[in-house]
Amino acid sequence: MSFGTHSYVPDPRNADILINLNGKLKPRAEATVSVLDAGFMMGDGVWEGLRVHHGKIAFWPEHSARLAEGLSALRMDLGISMDELKERIDSTLKANEMVDDVHIRLMVTRGLKSTPYQDPRVAVGGPTIVIIPEYKKPDPKTAINTSRLFTVHVRRGRPDVQDAGLNSHSKLNCITACIQAIEAGADEGLMLDPQGFVSTCNSTHFFIVRNGEVWTSTGDYCLGGITRSKVVEICKANDIPVFEKNFRLMQCYSADEAFTTGTFAGLAPVGEIDGRTISTGKRGPLTERLQGLYLKLIADTCG
Repeated sequence: MSFGTHSYVPDPRNADILINLNGKLKPRAEATVSVLDAGFMMGDGVWEGLRVHHGKIAFWPEHSARLAEGLSALRMDLGISMDELKERIDSTLKANEMVDDVHIRLMVTRGLKSTPYQDPRVAVGGPTIVIIPEYKKPDPKTAINTSRLFTVHVRRGRPDVQDAGLNSHSKLNCITACIQAIEAGADEGLMLDPQGFVSTCNSTHFFIVRNGEVWTSTGDYCLGGITRSKVVEICKANDIPVFEKNFRLMQCYSADEAFTTGTFAGLAPVGEIDGRTISTGKRGPLTERLQGLYLKLIADTCG
């Protein structure tokens, strides 16, 4: 079974990992939350996906800022400072003796509720903070082999409906998009915005290359991706023309290259959209160059 850009190398060590649940380390089988938790019942929470390189979290300042913004938007009190949260993550990594090829799922929910009801005022106690670290190395083939996208009918909605810029636990629209893409035989769903312009994928951000220029969406209808922003910065720093703009699906079909970005796999080439082969169907030279520049940035950032 393919998981597209989220394909990974299975690691038996994950069976024995310690998960941090509200500051306490629990074996994987014992790390559970209540059925009355707001995240379980309502999807009421925010999360971050983090990568660890050489014992350090890549781009932690950017991730923590996005987390803080989401918590503020939901009027959710973390209960501890960001520095204390970082210490909690570091201690979890140390307890698991994790250094490289590690992915962390950091989740914060509103916590226990006195009754199954959406009103945040029925929350009791503090938030639920879960840190799940796993040995999770991306499948090396993901960086070379191209993935297949399928344009789904599920749109990225307007901010006044459900703001896609909020990295909430409520991901049903993305899951629905993913299901449709899978049923179409693709790896991931390509999603349009309410105006019909290309927005993003169901779990990654999307870029195309045309005539030496790198294009991505305006970002108005998608999450503020950390990897996405780093690729834009890399392009600007290396005199590669890059544009955050509206563009049409037909311009994707005739692109010279296409690729996705995400915290887990970094940059991954796309070779097919809606059954149409993109250029040669193979990883393009600019995509390969940007992959190298991105890995160098991580190395420089994480020492």
